[in-house]
Amino acid sequence: MPLESFTASRPLTFGVELELQLVSLSDFDLTPASVDLLHLLKRKPFPGNVVPEITESMIEINSSVHAGYPALLAELKAIRDTLVAASDVLNIGIAGGGTHPFQQWAEQRISAKPRYQELSALYGYLAKQFTVFGQHVHIGCADGDDALYLLHALGRYIPHFVALSSSSPFVQGFDSGFDSARLNAVMAFPLSGRAPFVLRWDAFANVYFAKMERTGIIKSMKDFYWDLRPKPEYGTIELRVCDTPLTVERAAALAGYLQALCRHLLLRRDGAAADDAPAEDDYLVYNYNRFQASRFGFEGVITHPKTYEQLPLRDDILATLALLAPQAEVLDSREALAHLAAAVADGSDASWLRGQYGREGSAEGMVNAAIGRFREEWHMR
Repeated sequence: MPLESFTASRPLTFGVELELQLVSLSDFDLTPASVDLLHLLKRKPFPGNVVPEITESMIEINSSVHAGYPALLAELKAIRDTLVAASDVLNIGIAGGGTHPFQQWAEQRISAKPRYQELSALYGYLAKQFTVFGQHVHIGCADGDDALYLLHALGRYIPHFVALSSSSPFVQGFDSGFDSARLNAVMAFPLSGRAPFVLRWDAFANVYFAKMERTGIIKSMKDFYWDLRPKPEYGTIELRVCDTPLTVERAAALAGYLQALCRHLLLRRDGAAADDAPAEDDYLVYNYNRFQASRFGFEGVITHPKTYEQLPLRDDILATLALLAPQAEVLDSREALAHLAAAVADGSDASWLRGQYGREGSAEGMVNAAIGRFREEWHMR
């Protein structure tokens, strides 16, 4: 069937989705507790929304739609507090992080939701290996053309979000050497990567999507696992490259950064200086820049898609945060940008996890520290 029309939404409104780890407090491995947790949460008011994920040791939380960072942060804190209280009843831990450091994919259970059962049948063991944890951010767009413009204009900044959110250095019991190893699991899927370079919604819906649908490979936008994808039913674009941070404060800050960046990009498009508009050749450096951020985090070196200048990722992030100060002033997200600037100076969640591994002397101790950090207990350590 044809792709639905793009539902206009209030520009620059936003919301987040966070996939979270459910952890046994006896051995600190993942535990298939989502059914019990979701049943418990249904019995009490829950800020936002909570749903199952592809395996039973995961849940996904969804915020409401917000216009500004302070309200989003307040809601995420309320969601966290509700989850922590419920986890205490069930005697489990809840943690952020893009990967669990030593879970074994073969031991995971696929959730009963029909779509997840279908994905398991299609993708085989990849479905269980998809027990990784990401943050998605939705940004409201006035129409489909704006959505596609932002989608491609943001490509140059994808390494920023990878590095700023990176929290998955350990995989299957070993330090992977990556700050965001989670992205390697995502790239195993055939419809991952970047969206096709199309700037008009009519061409996207009636040409590209129509062709893809005729191939029989896809049925809806959910079948695309792109780093950025349009969501016409919500009237948004969705950023999908972020690891789940260890704290909701970092998650809210990332959303605030994306909102400010989108406002900047829309103003630049509508102003006189539009000579750096998105172009298909921008993607010549896309995959390698993404790799640099995933592998090395803030120490990565990216290539500017227009000038081919080599840019230390750390410096590029800090320069962009400074550039966005006027947007943050308008959007009341100064604290979000300050939080991220401090993260660049102090180190990512990936480096924090490595530090905890060295301090605690075990992966189990590191997981326990991550549980505490999600609860904010780590501040008292």
